[in-house]
Amino acid sequence: MARLLSLTLVLLFGIAQSGCTQSEASTPEVMVYKSATCGCCGKWVEHMQEAGFEVKTTDVDDVTVYKKKYGLPAGMGSCHTAVVDGYVVEGHVPADVVKRMLEEKPDIAGIAVPGMPIGSPGMEQGDHVDSYEIVTFNAAGETTVYATR
Repeated sequence: MARLLSLTLVLLFGIAQSGCTQSEASTPEVMVYKSATCGCCGKWVEHMQEAGFEVKTTDVDDVTVYKKKYGLPAGMGSCHTAVVDGYVVEGHVPADVVKRMLEEKPDIAGIAVPGMPIGSPGMEQGDHVDSYEIVTFNAAGETTVYATR
C-alpha cells in the first residue's frame, strides 16, 4: 500500500512540476493542415493551444487534398482541416467540443463547423456572434448536429 501511495505521489508530483493537469498531460496532439496566409486558421490554432492542446501545423498549397483524404462530406468544408486521435476536425470547432468528442469517443469520422461563422473560435469580430452548428459526419457522409452555439 505504501509503495502504491509513493508511486501515485511521484506521478502527481511529476505532472505538477510540468505545469500540466493530468487531463492536459494526456491530451492528444492536433495536426492542422492550413494555408500559410490564413490568419483565422492561426487564431484557431491559438484557441486550441490555450485550451491545452499541443498543436502542430502544416502549411499546404491546397487544403482540399486533405479534406478528400479524410472523407469530409460535400458542404462541410471550412478553411483548415485538423486530425486528432483519429478524428477529423474541420474548421472553427470550439476546443470544448473537441474535448467532449474525445471523452465520448463517438463512432464518427469527425466533426465540422461548415463555413466560417463570425464568433466561432478564430473568427471573432467584437461582440457580433452568428449562431452556428457543430455537426458530426461518418464515413457514409451522413451528418448530425452535435452542438450549437
